Amino acid sequence: MSALTLALRAALATRQPLIEQLHSQGTDCYRLFHGSQEGAGGLTIDRYGPQLLVQSFHQSLATEELLQLADTCNEFLDQPLLLVYNDRSKGNSRIDRQDPVYKAQDAALEDLIGHEWGLNYRVRGRHAGQDPLLFLDLRNTRGWVKQHSASKSVLNLFAYTCGVGLAAAAGGAKSVTNLDFAEGNLAVGRENGALNPQLLPMQFIQSDYFPAIRQLAGLPIAQRRGQKLPSYPRLAPQQFDLVLLDPPAWAKSAFGTVDLLRDYQSLLKPAILATADNGVLICCNNLAKVAISDWREQVLRCANKLGRPVRDCQVISPAADFPSTDGQPPLKTLILQF
Repeated sequence: MSALTLALRAALATRQPLIEQLHSQGTDCYRLFHGSQEGAGGLTIDRYGPQLLVQSFHQSLATEELLQLADTCNEFLDQPLLLVYNDRSKGNSRIDRQDPVYKAQDAALEDLIGHEWGLNYRVRGRHAGQDPLLFLDLRNTRGWVKQHSASKSVLNLFAYTCGVGLAAAAGGAKSVTNLDFAEGNLAVGRENGALNPQLLPMQFIQSDYFPAIRQLAGLPIAQRRGQKLPSYPRLAPQQFDLVLLDPPAWAKSAFGTVDLLRDYQSLLKPAILATADNGVLICCNNLAKVAISDWREQVLRCANKLGRPVRDCQVISPAADFPSTDGQPPLKTLILQF
């Protein structure tokens, strides 16, 4: 038995209590192997409902090795999952789909359904982008939102495929607004809504973050000297009872730059102003190099400067399927109560 298979078996044994708990909660989407912390940097193995998604980021797996890992997971879960292997170790991995190591069955690449907190989510092991359609390390945060969104107006910023919005709708929110720049992300969000027809219909806004959030916060949209801004949706100022801010690490547009390392405040300030008095802002930072203590201090200082001091600040950490040996997981989440 290879060292990699032994490492996987140890990881699965550690996860058994968590997975039993997740199954009882109506969840079948979770990480089975977090290689950077469990003995194989650059390798992840995730379950998304009926699908087993193996991804390598540093070097390719051999076919025999891949199949042994899949057999080990299937044996542990006592069910055969549809295997998809994405080798992302090469520069052209986004477009090269020759699959020299393993060609997935057609059934594995079809649109499938996974479950989290009893909700249905669209699952695609391979699509035009490289990221999965549901980021598993944010599961605990989506669960918190589901528990605390009853009768609240909810704004989901950088909504991606709208998982947080779906959780809010399931929690009894009176309104849910998902904001994202990419229509493809919102299209999956609409699919997720359609897969849960019993829930309140969500609203979707396709827009760059900066003009949208500044309008909602009642702030002007600055035009750079000599540069004409692209068109953008016009929105009226509005505050929300619960706001989720989960930006990417870095992005640039004509309206501004998303930079979690150097300028989190430019994202945070208008999000705070769009949060109602006595409301809640959940903010995330996924940069591993940023310490949570430093970032928390920065966030609280920004709120104080705006005259919106935080009455209570809680930390939500990823679940045990995303272990962190130093107690500093890359994804950091703060729940700010104003």
